[in-house]
Amino acid sequence: MAVDWEAEGLLADLPDESARDARRRLLDELHDGGCDVEELRQAVDEERLALVPLERQLGGEARYTAREMAEQAGVPLEWLLASRRSLGLAVPDPDARVFGEDDLEAARLGRKVRDAGFEDEHVLDANRVLGRGMARYAEALRALSADVLLEPDADELELAHRFDAVAKELLPLAQDWLRHVFVMHFRQMLRHEAVTLQERTSGRSDERTQAIAFADLVGFTELGESVAVEELGDVASRLTRLAEEVTEPPVRLVKTIGDAVMLVAPDPKDLVEAAVQLVERGEAADDLPPLRVGVAFGPAANHWGDWFGSTVNLASRLTARARPGSVLAAEEVRDAVGDGYAWSSAGPKKLKGFSAPVKAYRVRREPVA
Repeated sequence: MAVDWEAEGLLADLPDESARDARRRLLDELHDGGCDVEELRQAVDEERLALVPLERQLGGEARYTAREMAEQAGVPLEWLLASRRSLGLAVPDPDARVFGEDDLEAARLGRKVRDAGFEDEHVLDANRVLGRGMARYAEALRALSADVLLEPDADELELAHRFDAVAKELLPLAQDWLRHVFVMHFRQMLRHEAVTLQERTSGRSDERTQAIAFADLVGFTELGESVAVEELGDVASRLTRLAEEVTEPPVRLVKTIGDAVMLVAPDPKDLVEAAVQLVERGEAADDLPPLRVGVAFGPAANHWGDWFGSTVNLASRLTARARPGSVLAAEEVRDAVGDGYAWSSAGPKKLKGFSAPVKAYRVRREPVA
């Protein structure tokens, strides 16, 4: 039976008959496809009606509550909810019927992980890393597709069909691509991570000697007071791209923190070369504030992909004390790298969190004779 959408009040906010006709047809399609009136009313109220076909394709029919899903998957309800929370996903009421078959399959995968013997807290830590990465990737894809999908004058029906078609074509490709990228990163990690005999015998692989560097943009905070937010984001993105250009394995770009990037490498010489290149490329970029880099070398702990410890803190503190357009390194870095670069004493530095002054050296490329 046809629904009178006008009488339901779902066309009242539209400016003209053309827009009302497009929404009416979309509402008919969705209703015929299984959406009830209240679900459609909520979508209209939340201004996401054009996304409903995509949401249904991604999530499937809502058939299970979290409580039912936990029971069928054979996992504790508390663990299931904690797992979703660690991934950065919404955690609905346990008795809200909002989950589909894909969610149930994911819960069953979670049970297999638990059955394999991994500790729950370690799995949740790994989930947090995954969730943050996937959230950023999803946001990047949204920005990438916005120009293609969101055209002026497109009505809701056209947008809904476009979102649906693109998802059907791209989702399988994205899944294959994500698997490929993960395998490549995992293979690269296995090739370049030096696991010592002590680490193997102790069963730990998170503590090692590592070179750590931070690079940031001088005056970035002040720049934010004079330029638009979008332009500020572009400046930070250019720093990330420069860092990506100079990081060849075993040097890795660990993360970006606003106007800064963090690089790591097992060998300080590799990291010093990347730091010097980064400053050189920053100087060649006319539209980028000056860069400065701090480098330290010593024991550090890797915890779920991030690095911690006094060596990390030292690299950060040295960065804050480096001159614009320079690389400032700790004495341990100079001693480990040796010849091949020009080193000059920057004097002892009193740094927050360090009881004794730290001997620091500026490093640059040897002048060409």
